[in-house]
Amino acid sequence: MINKIFSPASIIDFTDRYLKYIIIAMLLLLVAGIYYGFYNSPADYQQGEYVRIMYVHVPSAWLSLAIYSLMAISSFIYLVWHNPVFDLIAKSSAPIGAIFCFITLYTGSFWGKPIWGTWWVWDARLTSMLILLFFYLGYLVLVNLTKNHISNKAPAALAILGFINVPLVKFSVNLWNSLHQPASVFKLTGPSIHSSMLLPLILMFAAFCFYFKANLLIGLKKTFLTYKKIRKSN
Repeated sequence: MINKIFSPASIIDFTDRYLKYIIIAMLLLLVAGIYYGFYNSPADYQQGEYVRIMYVHVPSAWLSLAIYSLMAISSFIYLVWHNPVFDLIAKSSAPIGAIFCFITLYTGSFWGKPIWGTWWVWDARLTSMLILLFFYLGYLVLVNLTKNHISNKAPAALAILGFINVPLVKFSVNLWNSLHQPASVFKLTGPSIHSSMLLPLILMFAAFCFYFKANLLIGLKKTFLTYKKIRKSN
């Protein structure tokens, strides 16, 4: 059943049928997120207008962790069950995840300068997120180095190894002293952030998720069609 759902034919068919709707949903959510986040939400009583960086920074951070988790799970399935589609899912996800990880670090530095008085500190959350970016880049380098080799398991192994860092990023504020505040959205007791700020966060995160899904499907379809042409020519 899983092999049928994640077969190249099924993914190409799904992309042809639903990609336009995914893009429309992304655009609508993005417009709504920008409106509520940058025009219809209050400024913070301490941070002022700088708090609006949160509406790009936080969803990017969430997606950075989610995409790397998808890479690790897909790589594990590839290594155990030898389904090459999951290896391609991980490979197609990596560049998008690396971009979101970079955006997280960039916007975090831009946010930190006026609030903390510095562009960078070796804070537990910042450092672990930087390590996550290195895992993304290391994975991409290995993919490029091994793309012409018969065995292509090294990138998958690195993706699984790097997953150790994902919970460290998430719980770094609880394990070590950190300038970052503790979680205010994903908590057992429920979100502690006001709904006027929570709504644009969720909208922007949803928009970024649809952006990721659209680019992943486009990348997978392009890869499958390329392989198909190569097989026909051979």
